[in-house]
Amino acid sequence: MDIDLSLVGMEKGQQYETIITTLDKEGNLNTAPIGVICKNKKEVLCRIFEGSNTLANIRNQRNFIINITLDPILFTLATIGNIPSEYFNIDLDNNLNSGFKTKSFKTDNSKIKSFKADNSKIKSFKADNSKINTKIPTLKNVDAYLICEVLDIKEAVKKSDPIRKSRAGLISSKVVEIVLNKDYVNAPNRGFYSLIESLVNFTRINFVEEDKQKYFLDRFVESKRIINKVGSKKDKEAINLLKKALENRGYNI
Repeated sequence: MDIDLSLVGMEKGQQYETIITTLDKEGNLNTAPIGVICKNKKEVLCRIFEGSNTLANIRNQRNFIINITLDPILFTLATIGNIPSEYFNIDLDNNLNSGFKTKSFKTDNSKIKSFKADNSKIKSFKADNSKINTKIPTLKNVDAYLICEVLDIKEAVKKSDPIRKSRAGLISSKVVEIVLNKDYVNAPNRGFYSLIESLVNFTRINFVEEDKQKYFLDRFVESKRIINKVGSKKDKEAINLLKKALENRGYNI
């Protein structure tokens, strides 16, 4: 089986919330929550701000791991600091993954070397002529992870970004290995969760005071912005249906 990002629920053009792990030149681990865009079934794109350790490590090492998980603790630890070493499949004395049974999908003829558990049942498909040799440990208990090889890094400035001076590296990468730790994997997209929150607020808006109604409407506007940016076609269709329903109740948006 060839590389196909639909194995982890990714669709072309959609952005997904992930945790990226990298190593610096000294072998120190770094983790960060990063939105990843699916370019096609074999490639991903991510935009990472200048000055971050993640971008520096990717520039130096030219490879990284995208972890797919719904674990709120992992996302929180990666955001407020760094995920501690005990959350990784790693033998600190030997710097080797201790691993567990997984299913692995690679493109044909890859020379990639990664650390897996001995005697694990793995189906392997390797990338053509890939010379990546990653020593990045993997996170425990994630639903899946993708080993990525950098194709190109461009400088990008997004004028519409609310973050000031948002110079960033636009990283285009090839996925050279997909490892599934569960039979069913669906990478999280925050557009769907924004829709659910808007629907919950819709059920309550007629029963709250005016100031709370304004809050709900402000949250709706923000959720619609998020969905228009990262949501699926169905998410966008759904939020527009909800907008019409709010307008039919007499709310101005």
